[in-house]
Amino acid sequence: MKEQVILVDQQDNPIGLMEKIEAHEKALLHRAFSVFVFNDKNELMLQQRAAEKYHSPLLWTNTCCSHQRDGESNIGAGKRRLQEEMGFSCELEEVFSFIYKAPFDNGLTEHEYDHVMIGRFNDEPIINPEEVASYKWMPLEEVKNDIENHPEKYTAWFKIIFKESYDKISKYI
Repeated sequence: MKEQVILVDQQDNPIGLMEKIEAHEKALLHRAFSVFVFNDKNELMLQQRAAEKYHSPLLWTNTCCSHQRDGESNIGAGKRRLQEEMGFSCELEEVFSFIYKAPFDNGLTEHEYDHVMIGRFNDEPIINPEEVASYKWMPLEEVKNDIENHPEKYTAWFKIIFKESYDKISKYI
């Protein structure tokens, strides 16, 4: 079965389901989440997307992000995807949510009601090579500077989410 996303209104109320690719082709607002995992040194775990991804391959982004499934809680979805992509689980806390829109060169558009979560983890992930090419830990300030100096190395949505999240997330680490 093809993956579906939850279409939502501006208040995050569900209004239907749609195949993920179709929602991105039509730029329809749908529910999503972004996970930021920190270690005890307050470094953020970044992932480099796998080369085979259908958009933004080999670009760096937050620890993981995806879409909730019908009937799945935000935290449950974050934990599921963290395990699927990065091979570990940790407690997550939702810190805020916001709406963003990011068009891509391939005609797809991310138009998401994004639930941003943070977690803590200090071991090495066991990355899924179908999803992730590599990972690294970076202090938030270094991430901010690298995005400013090398924006082409990062996913479009991560640049938006990071800018929106920086002050809010800084309070939690």
